[in-house]
Amino acid sequence: MIPWEELDETAIPGEAGTLRLKRRGAEYSIMLGANELMNSRLSGSEEALAELSAEKLAGRARPMVLIGGLGMGFTLRAALAVLPKDARIIVAELVPAVIAWARGPMADVFSGSLDDPRVEIVEGDVAALIAASKGRLDAILLDVDNGPDGLTRDDNDRLYSLAGLAASRRALKKGGVLAVWSAHPDERFTARMRKSGFETEAKTVRAHRKKRGLKHVIWLGLAR
Repeated sequence: MIPWEELDETAIPGEAGTLRLKRRGAEYSIMLGANELMNSRLSGSEEALAELSAEKLAGRARPMVLIGGLGMGFTLRAALAVLPKDARIIVAELVPAVIAWARGPMADVFSGSLDDPRVEIVEGDVAALIAASKGRLDAILLDVDNGPDGLTRDDNDRLYSLAGLAASRRALKKGGVLAVWSAHPDERFTARMRKSGFETEAKTVRAHRKKRGLKHVIWLGLAR
């Protein structure tokens, strides 16, 4: 078996944790300690985050979509495939090195998606962009941390609190979509979304496109 090669490591802003980028042949992995946050072979649920959101936006002209978390670009590439040509997609990524990896060692994985004219990459906290986008967004897609139960950064928890959900609600147009990716189900988060004014459903999706293996959860909330 081909051994893993560590390509780079970087500190998470404001936290003690370190992200590491590893490669084995054509496979890439981003690790936090002993935890694998993402792997280039497992893209199904991140793609579903964009696809399920786009279904809710069908028929909207010039939709503006905010994606929280660049990762390996799976959600971004899926959004480009299913959103209309007049869409605008803003991707917020807190960790500068993740953007550098996308343009550097993982450029093949991203397949030129960062250069699409519909895309704007913003280095910074997605919470700040949400707070500055009152009533402007058609959709917010959050693939930040491990879901509502944070793993990489304590500050991420605020996105999923009642206050954070209220901020997302204010940032969305009427009928806009808040979509949240998670590695695990969380009934308490479902309740918080509903309490925050979202018509909410939780969908179970496969991490792998071959309909086997790990299952993840995507919440879809329509702003009333």
